[in-house]
Amino acid sequence: MRPGAAASRGGATSRLPGEERTLTSVAAGARYEGEEPKDLPRLWHVTLSVSGDEAPLKEVRRGLEQLAHDHPFLLTSRYANDHAEIRYWEEARDLHDAAAVALRLWGEHRQTAKLPPWEIVGLEVIDRETYHQRISEGYGPLPATPVGVHPF
Repeated sequence: MRPGAAASRGGATSRLPGEERTLTSVAAGARYEGEEPKDLPRLWHVTLSVSGDEAPLKEVRRGLEQLAHDHPFLLTSRYANDHAEIRYWEEARDLHDAAAVALRLWGEHRQTAKLPPWEIVGLEVIDRETYHQRISEGYGPLPATPVGVHPF
């Protein structure tokens, strides 16, 4: 049993009352013994969703267009006066790296692109193979066409 896990469904635990639960994780890039290294960059499809107080549509559009101009890797953006979705391809070593870049994108460019002070409310990062599998099965995000900044 892992540290902090419940001993049974009855509620008994391996920790004392008031003792914090110990969390464990696998380090980014950790490999199993004998596994081939996968340090080569891969493509990741990123969907970043942001939301907040209403802002004028013209300002939201202008901010997203500026972000796309500053970072031409942005594939498409959809927006309304209180939320937006940005989709793009990121080249990164692994999912951890791609997600870290995505989580910094909005905050780091809020000032320069004059983006609304919205918060990130959703993030999806999937590898290229999964993206194409979803598209071929008809249940993934539709291919980002037309490319650019568009209202919802």
